[in-house]
Amino acid sequence: MLERIRYRGWNHAYKLSNGTVELIVLADVGPRIIFYGFCNGENELHEVDRDAGLSGGCDFRLYGGHRLWVSPEVERTYFPDNVPVTVSQQGTVTRFTAPPEDAAPGTHLQKEMEIELAATGSHVHVTHRISNHDRCPTQLAPWAPTMMKAGGRAILPLSLRVAMDKDHYQPVGVFGLWSYTDFADPRWVLGTRFIQLRQLPAHPGRFQEQMGGISNSSGWGAYYRNEHLFLKRAVVIHGAQYPDFGCNFEVFTNADFLELETLGPMIELQPGEAVEHVEHWWLFGNVPGGENDAWIDAAVVPLVKKTV
Repeated sequence: MLERIRYRGWNHAYKLSNGTVELIVLADVGPRIIFYGFCNGENELHEVDRDAGLSGGCDFRLYGGHRLWVSPEVERTYFPDNVPVTVSQQGTVTRFTAPPEDAAPGTHLQKEMEIELAATGSHVHVTHRISNHDRCPTQLAPWAPTMMKAGGRAILPLSLRVAMDKDHYQPVGVFGLWSYTDFADPRWVLGTRFIQLRQLPAHPGRFQEQMGGISNSSGWGAYYRNEHLFLKRAVVIHGAQYPDFGCNFEVFTNADFLELETLGPMIELQPGEAVEHVEHWWLFGNVPGGENDAWIDAAVVPLVKKTV
């Protein structure tokens, strides 16, 4: 069911619901998924209260929720999505299209999301699309950050651990480090098979922010909070060149929220061409809590297997 509503000061938003979960997508700004959660339940996504109901202007605002960005992270990444988007529907797919970005050199990009909510269950299919309206080619990768509500932990799987032998001389992955990545910070939980990053209201280490990325051959990442597990998948294109030294999944946290992010490969996008990046989402309830790899194997991995 698709319903046009008002939401937190925005006059034009659209609610998609199937009786199990619902999404709210903004049309006064964006494209932006601002809400995803169980029906009659709380939002699993973080919302920036000071930005609620705002639109227009040249200042970049986070707003919250799920957005479409462009990697590498440079000035054009922060092009503000403060203007209305067009909304169209074809069958079960709803498309939200922003106007081309034409205020500065190196932009002239157009962003859109196509969102399809399954008839039952929690599965959401999100297609992100970036089109090049410039007269010159540009190098970029689509980047899809999801801002999660505070108080949980991100989970990323590592490549299979195998003892060194003649078949395992080469590295099997990478970890992207930022200048403020600090493994002495207790928000990081480094296990044998999984990496976790906890969101805490006060930073216990040297830096308020923490960020890291991996080459994730499994193609999934999750966020656990209050017995709810948010899971997203993105196709892994083996042999492709991913940004940030080869990262296709990244996590970021500060005192307010945590981001679970996927990236597509770096490409040279020619004038008139478009690139797509697809995510699949699920939401699970009544998931028992825990801390370590054994908990993830017992409580999380069986749910991941249901999404294959």
